[in-house]
Amino acid sequence: MFQKAHWYKGYTTEAALACKEYAFSVLHAGCVYSIVRDTNTAAQRVALQNGMRVVDRDTKNFRGVEMTFLLYSVERD
Repeated sequence: MFQKAHWYKGYTTEAALACKEYAFSVLHAGCVYSIVRDTNTAAQRVALQNGMRVVDRDTKNFRGVEMTFLLYSVERD
């Protein structure tokens, strides 16, 4: 989470790309996942910029509120 003053400066995209590269090159993961709330369009854009695609969706009860989440995934080349 970033303070609002630091939103829309590319930090989240840069961090997401670094996490994906670390997972593939150091951890040798075959696939990386990201769970994003369906109303969080900024995080959805970050996932798409990271080469991810929606592979599933689910609804969870969080503190008494039903929330829909999208599961994004990208596979190692």
